[in-house]
Amino acid sequence: MFFKSLVATSALLYSTVTAQSQTACNNSPALCSRAYNNITQLGAHDSPFLRNKNTSFSTSGNHYYDTTTQLDAGVRLLSAQVHKNNNGTGADAWHLCHSSCTLLDAGTLEAWLLTIKTWMDKNTNDVVTVLIVNSDSASASDLGAQFNSSGISEYAYTPPSTSAPTTWPTLDALIGNNTRLISFVASLSQTSSQYPFLMDEFTYVFENDYENVNPSNYSCTPNRPTGLSTSSTGGRLFLMNHFLYENQLFGIQSPNETYANTTNAQTGYGSLGSSVSNCTSVYGKAPWAVLVDFFNVGPAIASVDAANGVSGSISGRRSLSTDAVTEASEGSGVRAQGSLLAVVIAVVVAVGFGL
Repeated sequence: MFFKSLVATSALLYSTVTAQSQTACNNSPALCSRAYNNITQLGAHDSPFLRNKNTSFSTSGNHYYDTTTQLDAGVRLLSAQVHKNNNGTGADAWHLCHSSCTLLDAGTLEAWLLTIKTWMDKNTNDVVTVLIVNSDSASASDLGAQFNSSGISEYAYTPPSTSAPTTWPTLDALIGNNTRLISFVASLSQTSSQYPFLMDEFTYVFENDYENVNPSNYSCTPNRPTGLSTSSTGGRLFLMNHFLYENQLFGIQSPNETYANTTNAQTGYGSLGSSVSNCTSVYGKAPWAVLVDFFNVGPAIASVDAANGVSGSISGRRSLSTDAVTEASEGSGVRAQGSLLAVVIAVVVAVGFGL
């Protein structure tokens, strides 16, 4: 009897230890003990702006799949442009718009944050980073109120100081403390003690150039904030932009969909994998995050897994087609005339008002 109890207890202990050892953080057990600044995250550039049948395949869209699907498929950094809606108040005052709300309006910041919170409620072993591009100079109070009203601030991590730290908590620590949301704003003119979780991006992060129209434009050299060099980044995290624009009517730039399969590939000229490798050589470590368009194409996540050294230890991640989503694949006969018309209207209005 004693022997059976001993065997049963041993089996239970073994299964518990095994389960703990196999717990995945951001889809891999190997990442749990790694510091937040010692991982590479896949980032969705302009996450809420879609190019699919829901937007009539707007040429302003950066992705085929929505934010929830991005998270399901392994994206862990989400960026969005926030603009002032002059006709709105409260939550309706701050919208997610691509360059202009006339071009593409993806709804309110509050609603988007609630979408992310809903996903985080169900995925308790994941650390998510949000990067707000503060297009119309919202204050920390303006933005913080949307974080609070959406409920997502309950997961927010607050840094110990207002300067870039030499190291960050491990994913395990962030998850254990339930401070699984890291929030950056580009930029905040003044931080707020009421919303200390809102971090001015360029205090903690530096980026390479982002206005690229040709693969030859890619560089590892710091572009923002100014005054940095490859040998002096002030301990900031490296956000590597890796996407292309193409020029449209009236000089409007839109995400380059045609070249995405090459841009997001692991190998080849202009590929994400090559840029990660190049910048790893420059800085002696892989980028903290890579920001891409059309994230499923390539697929971009393959280069991120390789940078993290976790290609063989992934779990809980949704697999998506690496193909582009087109009118033909969606069975839609609607062409994105609406988005082109929006561009024309936006330019005409701008000219009319002397903007």
